[in-house]
Amino acid sequence: MRSLCAAVVLLLATPCWSADDTVELFREGMIAVEASQRPGLSEAARDILLDQAIAAFRTMLVDDPTLTRVRLELARAFFLKGEDSLARQHFEEVLAGDVPAAVRANVNLFLAEIRARRRWSFNLGFALAPDTNIGATSEERIIYIFGLPFERDAEELSTSGVGLSAWLSGEYQYPLGDRRRLRAGADVSRRDYAGSRFDQTFVSVHGGPRWLVGANAEASVLASVQRRWLGGGQLYDAHGARLEAARRVSRQVTTFAQASYHHRSYRTETQLSGPVADVILAGAWIVRPTVRADGALGWGKERTDLERWRHQRKWLRLGVSVALPLGFTVGGSGEIRWTDYEGNWHPHTLGGVPREDRTRSLRLSVYNRAFAWRGFSPRLSLVHEVRETNAQLYDYRRTGGELSLVRVF
Repeated sequence: MRSLCAAVVLLLATPCWSADDTVELFREGMIAVEASQRPGLSEAARDILLDQAIAAFRTMLVDDPTLTRVRLELARAFFLKGEDSLARQHFEEVLAGDVPAAVRANVNLFLAEIRARRRWSFNLGFALAPDTNIGATSEERIIYIFGLPFERDAEELSTSGVGLSAWLSGEYQYPLGDRRRLRAGADVSRRDYAGSRFDQTFVSVHGGPRWLVGANAEASVLASVQRRWLGGGQLYDAHGARLEAARRVSRQVTTFAQASYHHRSYRTETQLSGPVADVILAGAWIVRPTVRADGALGWGKERTDLERWRHQRKWLRLGVSVALPLGFTVGGSGEIRWTDYEGNWHPHTLGGVPREDRTRSLRLSVYNRAFAWRGFSPRLSLVHEVRETNAQLYDYRRTGGELSLVRVF
C-alpha cells in the first residue's frame, strides 16, 4: 500500500502555489505523512505526525475547497490513520474532480481497501434543539361534532420548548471470508424536554450477514429488535428484519436501497399494534468536489389492529450542500410526504371520510469548517414543517432549530 500512496503523489503533480505560506503548509503536510510511515515508529508518534498533516491540509481546504490535490493528500492521511469514514468521503470527492484515469484507478484501490478492512464503526452526537411545537399538535381551538362547536382545553394546544438530543450508534463486522462479514450493532437516541410528556428514547439492535458483491456493491440481511419510550413510559416493542444494498454506479454517483418489515406491539394503545413495512431508494451525486446532491424516495404501510389507523405513505426528499471559500458550508433540503388512511374518521372528517395528510418540510443549515475542535464543527440548522389535512385537530405548523456538532475533517 505504501507504493500505492507514492504512486498517487507522483501522478497528481500540480504546479506550486504562488503564496509562500501555502507552499510551506503543503510541504509540512507531505513531510509529516511520509515521516509517519518510517519503520519502527510507535503508533502514538505516527498519529501525532498524521494529525499534523491533517491540520495542514485542512487549513488549506478551509481557504480553498477546490484544491483537489490537497484533498487527495488529506484523504490519504485519514486512510493511514484508520479514519476510514472521512478518508472515503474525501476520496469520493477527489473522484468527482478532473483527475487522470490512473489516479482514479488508484483511488478506487484505496476505496476497495477501506471497504474490505472495515471492522468497527461509531457515530456519536448531541444537539440543542428549540421547537415551537414539540408535540406536533394542532392550534385549532374549535372542533365541530355533528355541526356543534366545542372548544379545546388550553393544555391540548401546541407547546414550545428547548430540548437536548443525543445519539450513539456502533457496529462491529466480523470477517467470515474475503467477501462475507457478520454485522452486529446497536443504536440509541434520546430527546429530552423540561418535564417528561414529550421525552423520547429509542433503542435498537441488529445483526446479520453482509456480502461484498463485486468491486462496487454490497448487500446485508439483518434481524432487528426495537423499543421506543414516550413521556417516560414504554410506547412499543418491535421485531423484524431489513435488507440493505448499496452500489457505486459511477465515480460520482452512489445508490442505496433498504426494505424493512417489523411487527410493533404497543404497551397501552394496543389498537396501534400491527406490521409496519418500509422501502427506501436513495442516491448521492457528488457534482464536483465542493458540491454534493442527494435524494430519496420512500414508501411505507402500517396495518394496525384498528382500521382507521391503517395507512400508506409516500415521500420524496431532495437536498444539496456546497462548500464555499472562507470555510463556510451551506446546505438545504426539502421533503414532501403523502399519508392516506383507511376507515371512518368521524368526527374529525366531514361525513367520516378517510383522513388524508400532506406534510412539507424545509431544512437549511450552515457551518464553518474553520471553527473546529478535534475535527468537529458547530452546525446551525433551521427546520420548518407544515401538515395539511382534511381531519380536524391533525394539522400543525412547527419551526425548530438545532445546534449540533458535525465531523467535517
